[in-house]
Amino acid sequence: MMKDKIDYKEIKKLIDFMEEKNLSQFELEVEGFKIKFCKNQQPVLPTGSVQQIISSPENDGSSAQTSDQPEEKDNRHFIFSPMVGTFYLSPDPSSPPFADIGESVKKNQTLCIIEAMKLMNEIEADVDGTIDEIFVENGKPIEYGQRLFAIKVQ
Repeated sequence: MMKDKIDYKEIKKLIDFMEEKNLSQFELEVEGFKIKFCKNQQPVLPTGSVQQIISSPENDGSSAQTSDQPEEKDNRHFIFSPMVGTFYLSPDPSSPPFADIGESVKKNQTLCIIEAMKLMNEIEADVDGTIDEIFVENGKPIEYGQRLFAIKVQ
């Protein structure tokens, strides 16, 4: 499959296969090359030391949170980034944002898009409520586990 460099066509075939079979996760290892795709998953704490180095953002800790570290207060529920990528509040620059501060949102409603490896991944609300805070600016890079939204639960 891959020898000295990543072949975009092969990756595209794997992604198409994943979509065709409606898989939420796919992992492949060939000749020492390992690739893993995950789709719309909630962040979890890394378990292995290599995985911790790859997945854990190194910063002051103010933006990095995981779903295993509850920080709900005043009925606020936090949405975290399930991946590294670029954060977008709307589908394109001329469109209004999917959600804005003060707006009501329903469970499974799209809140933003994270672009990762040229793929657009919709991030959805997992509770009903009102957007209380947006922690990231449109078009900015984000880390795995970074806090994106605070939703005041209704």
